[in-house]
Amino acid sequence: MLPQTLLALMAPLLVLAADGGDGGLTGATTSQAAAGYSCDPAKCKLPKCNCASTSPPGGLKPSEVPMFIVFTADDAVQSYTLDAVNQFLAQRKNPNGCPPRMTYYTSLTNTNYSLVTDWFVAGNEIADHTMTHVGDPPADEINGNLVALNALAGIPIDSIRGFRAPFLNYSVNMLKHLVDVGFTYDSSATSSIPVTDPGTDAYWPYTLDNGMANDCLEVEKSCKGEPKLPGFWEIPMYAFFDKQGVAGPHLMDPWLDFPNGESKIDDAATLAYMQDTFTAHYNGNRQPIGLYTHPIHLSTTYPGVNPPQSTIDMINQFLDWAQMQENVWIVSSEQLLEWVKNPVPVSKLDSAVALKCSVPKIDAGLQVCNGVPQNEASVLQTCSFPDFTFYTCYGCPEQVPTPANPFTKQVVKDGQQPRNAVPKNCTVAQFDPIGNKCLCTGDCTVDKTLLIGPNGANLTGGGTGKPNASATANPYQPFNGKGFAVPPGVWSATVVAVVGALVGTMGVFGWF
Repeated sequence: MLPQTLLALMAPLLVLAADGGDGGLTGATTSQAAAGYSCDPAKCKLPKCNCASTSPPGGLKPSEVPMFIVFTADDAVQSYTLDAVNQFLAQRKNPNGCPPRMTYYTSLTNTNYSLVTDWFVAGNEIADHTMTHVGDPPADEINGNLVALNALAGIPIDSIRGFRAPFLNYSVNMLKHLVDVGFTYDSSATSSIPVTDPGTDAYWPYTLDNGMANDCLEVEKSCKGEPKLPGFWEIPMYAFFDKQGVAGPHLMDPWLDFPNGESKIDDAATLAYMQDTFTAHYNGNRQPIGLYTHPIHLSTTYPGVNPPQSTIDMINQFLDWAQMQENVWIVSSEQLLEWVKNPVPVSKLDSAVALKCSVPKIDAGLQVCNGVPQNEASVLQTCSFPDFTFYTCYGCPEQVPTPANPFTKQVVKDGQQPRNAVPKNCTVAQFDPIGNKCLCTGDCTVDKTLLIGPNGANLTGGGTGKPNASATANPYQPFNGKGFAVPPGVWSATVVAVVGALVGTMGVFGWF
């Protein structure tokens, strides 16, 4: 294992390798003239079609619409990235008493697949972010990640519905390929003009039946009615704006760069512009707002990465404040999209299935590899390769997965049986991949959703109208109650892998 001092020296390079400059905005990425967008709402109707519009879907009044905060994370899934997410979400509740869910746009490189399984079984969305984090990705980068997430993390292919392009670098050809493969949505386009501007591009999620309406100044051969991809959704990424308005957008990390044209991080000023942008959305047409993160930037458990505690507290303070407002929900991209397809007013949110929560019925003493940490600890399989070690419930491949060969023949040791993929008639949490059997075929979950709606139930943020417990006051509690322990040997393997990726990156960009 490398010394802590060496890891500390490498930390800035590790962050660079993990992030690569994703999500930077310097100004508007579209205009109404460039978009040339036209859509007839009389012909484009939910749930299969939706026009790009600043007005709430389904003809609802803004006062009838929940305010959604979409929480996402990009890149590798590791213990330190889940720790970073948990410090913001683990203590929180939505108005119906359910824990917030989030979307993890997952890349293969440096990912620990057993934790992907755990995160999915805990109710979160797993989406595709390519295998090796390349912009304008070719088909094998997208398809290979689908195969790897299914084969090594057990995520059903039909549950991987969303995609985000690394560096938010996408093309019309990429969008067409997503449709061909069977994705439901993309979330790579940016909303880059404030909602208070008459020319805002802060559209509710929309289908591409009539082409793109975002990023028209950035993406070739898009907009003015193209590309026509009926039924395929775009979930825009909504920027925050500081006092400079359209000249001061802030979209992703690190955290969230310099406010108001200043030359240094200022957490107080950042909190102020985040609250101002949220308020503009909330008091307007209630378009969602997003926290789009690369968790390594906020990790307190990765050696050498030391985010200011004041920044972590500031983000929690923003979420505390937001959840004090009425009808505020922290959701995944998938949950947002399901509500948009079938919008119901806040008085009838009990009928919104996507916002409900349930937990699987599992015998706590059962030893089975099912994505529930208390059950699987003794039956995880270790996959050791020269540059990286990961863990899985579903059998180790003979070779390192690559875009050209995302899954090879499974290694089966003497005296062992091959591990099996989750069948369509069972859930990940209820399947035993070693015994190849479904553990439950009847009522397999417990619904923990509290009643909400018109019968006196509370509709305020967090279910209380008061700040939630958060890392500003108490240590967070991970969803499994124990955190995510990293087995011996992982840190050294991870460092070697990241150094290799960094050297390759330097070569590509001619840095040496």
